[in-house]
Amino acid sequence: MDGRATRRQFLQAGLAPGAAAGALLAEDGAEAAPAAAARRMLSGAQALVETLQAHGCRCVYGIPGAQANELWDVFKQLNLPYLLATHEFSATAMADGYARSTGETGVLCVVPGPGVTNSLTGLGEARLDSTPLVCIIADLAEGEHYRPFQIHSIPNAELLRPIVKTVIKVEDSAQIPGAVAQAFAAARDGEPGPVALLVSYPLLVERKRHAICGAWAAPSPYDAAAVERAICLLSDRRLGVGLHVGLGCMDLGPRLVELAEMLQAPVSTSVSGKGSLPENHPLSVGWGYGPQGSAVAEHVFKKHVDLVLAVGVKFSEMTTGFYSLPNPRHAIHVNVEREHLGRNFPANVCVHADAGLFVDALLAARDRICRPSRPKLAAEIAHQKQDERKVAKKHAVKCGVDPYRFLLALRCATSPDALLYVDVTVAEHWAAEIVQVTQPRTYFNPTGNQSMGWSVPASLGGQKAFPGRQVVTVTGDGCFLMSGMEISTAAREGLPVKFFILDDRGYQYMQKLQKAAYLRTTATVLAHIDYAAFAQSMGVGYREIVAEGNLADEIAASLQHPGPVLTRVAAEYGDRPIRLINAVRDRFIDELSAAQKARFLGRLGARTLDLKPEKND
Repeated sequence: MDGRATRRQFLQAGLAPGAAAGALLAEDGAEAAPAAAARRMLSGAQALVETLQAHGCRCVYGIPGAQANELWDVFKQLNLPYLLATHEFSATAMADGYARSTGETGVLCVVPGPGVTNSLTGLGEARLDSTPLVCIIADLAEGEHYRPFQIHSIPNAELLRPIVKTVIKVEDSAQIPGAVAQAFAAARDGEPGPVALLVSYPLLVERKRHAICGAWAAPSPYDAAAVERAICLLSDRRLGVGLHVGLGCMDLGPRLVELAEMLQAPVSTSVSGKGSLPENHPLSVGWGYGPQGSAVAEHVFKKHVDLVLAVGVKFSEMTTGFYSLPNPRHAIHVNVEREHLGRNFPANVCVHADAGLFVDALLAARDRICRPSRPKLAAEIAHQKQDERKVAKKHAVKCGVDPYRFLLALRCATSPDALLYVDVTVAEHWAAEIVQVTQPRTYFNPTGNQSMGWSVPASLGGQKAFPGRQVVTVTGDGCFLMSGMEISTAAREGLPVKFFILDDRGYQYMQKLQKAAYLRTTATVLAHIDYAAFAQSMGVGYREIVAEGNLADEIAASLQHPGPVLTRVAAEYGDRPIRLINAVRDRFIDELSAAQKARFLGRLGARTLDLKPEKND
């Protein structure tokens, strides 16, 4: 051993006394924990809440319960803001929406049992979408306070372990400040994600002397040898470079612009990476670079890119359109998580490094890798974008509202720093293509877990973080059924979110997938909802948009409403293509065996010849 702390030791140090943890961090060369504060007599709940405040927590989302009431009382006592949700899934999405919009760690507090199980979907979204969360569970009584058959006595820790990055169980109330510090550090270490912190509820009332731990900074990975190999490959100026960036680059802004201009590289993003580079920049080509993403990106990368430099992106199923991205001739993959490197993306060079450190290294190597200006490339990108705008102007529906054109009008009507939360609807893929994002952390979509209903509560988390900014959510009627009751929270708290509901009377996404594969639909038709009555019962404003004739004015009227408002949009889809769905279908067919293709074709042929009309339900 060389006396240096490993990353695992760094995180484990959270359960040590504050001074010892600080010494370990300093020994590793990382930012040391602040000197331990004087020990004071505090209850476990007070120590936990003060440590949350020391880590910059600005709001806790959740629902109180018998085991957690001591904590919620101390939230009020110590003036830590909180937001009551109607469901624990919503609480998780609120914390997620807060974290994505601020770049900070979101915090929620739930009870064990149903509180944990209800939160698992949202925690899974945060895990797959790389969002740092700390989920506090006031756990069952243990040790001398244990009794059999306690309420909520399901295996809470075991349920959480497969979903979160790590589960931290506090065994002694003296460990609480260190455990909170450990949870915050683990949530941001490597690829960000959710962490569960379980504290037996009797420990929350127990009083001991505590020293509050301040925030820690984990050491960032940086493989210098791999960075040098990447620079050597980039130094071949015969290769046209294309940048493909993800959420890991979200806070690199000006440095990413400088790198793109230095390499004269067109820039595409993952869905989660939208906004990392302003999409009105001459080198921005939109999201994706294959058949599932922006048509501009696909054209430009196919024609001009020999080497794809992928930074802070992990090539998941949704963002690649069921892995339909073309394999480049040459590739460099950079990720903060070693296990993501080269997966679903064959790379010549894999670099385990923090995205910011890697970009800084490339900027420092300017003399070796810079390219001459390519004005013809920028002109071609501008021309392709102009052609795309012409497509957008075409009317695809004869009545109702085309969601594609609605999204364009909504973008024009909202401010550049507005927070836009898009749900799991068929229109989410159009939004990724056509909503131009010019500022970081302003566009949000649940991608990895595709959690329906996520955007309604997530937008409340964003509005709570930024009370003075425009916050808009676009959801479908199916998604709305999952979390629509959370609009009551907006009314109760006076959070002026603008909720736009694309009302197409069914699971339109599934209908498009099912009709192509089966020539019929099953279990996709929804009941009629009286949205005006619902809005009135919730105490929010109501508007509706039923035609495109005055679309801009109707959207503006909703945005100008002083409080929360629900706007029903009568959505019709017509025959406008959806690139991601087409790419997924083509890729799925390609992967079928000959026998499977024959079975599908036989079934479709039989249904085509069947004279009895199929009932769609």
